[in-house]
Amino acid sequence: MRAKDVMSRNVATVVPETSIEDVAKILMSRHISAVPVVDGNGIVVGIVSEGDLIHQQEIGTEQHRSWWLQLLTTPQDKAEDYVKSHGRRAGDVMTGKVITINPETPLDEIATLLERHRVKRMPVVDGGALVGIVSRADLIRGLAAHKQLLPTPSSDDVALGDAVTKVIAKETGARTEFLNVIVTGGVVHLWGATDSEQEKKAVRVAAETIAGAAKVVDHLGVFGDLVRATMYAE
Repeated sequence: MRAKDVMSRNVATVVPETSIEDVAKILMSRHISAVPVVDGNGIVVGIVSEGDLIHQQEIGTEQHRSWWLQLLTTPQDKAEDYVKSHGRRAGDVMTGKVITINPETPLDEIATLLERHRVKRMPVVDGGALVGIVSRADLIRGLAAHKQLLPTPSSDDVALGDAVTKVIAKETGARTEFLNVIVTGGVVHLWGATDSEQEKKAVRVAAETIAGAAKVVDHLGVFGDLVRATMYAE
């Protein structure tokens, strides 16, 4: 399996001029830890994570280097620290060196990159333009499907997955940014989470209405249940 088989296509993005307040709102409303920064042509120019926002002078959390580190700090380092802690736009605080993958990148290579660079998600680009994103959760779901020895998705499977995603978005009212549809051998696997049991059922029913779906396997969770499980874990 490859990035194109597990990536989330409905990706939240910002532009360099987006205020950091709006970036924070997007992270909170979509329950994500980072958002790609794109230019007017959809080309990825950076990424803003929670870590880029927490050290802001405005809320008194800016970082201060220890005295001995200050001795080793260059004027360029000081200037960069100042922009990071006082910048008001995504372009000021973003990480400019973004590790990206392409739609054909194998899952094992993605896993290695996530671990090596200690990141939680990686933008998927095609010709420089953003086409999706693969998070650790997407990778785990893909590996789980692969573990079940499901065949690699064919072009028909990809088309079926797109059709299922479209009908879910159009007919059920469920937020597709938290859903991932993986189709292999005509079997539709629904991954992710919904806001309620009713939405969960609607997503499954919608998938079952699509011609060509040999079977629908529901792996979906419900946000409230997932939060409670996290609270009581360990």
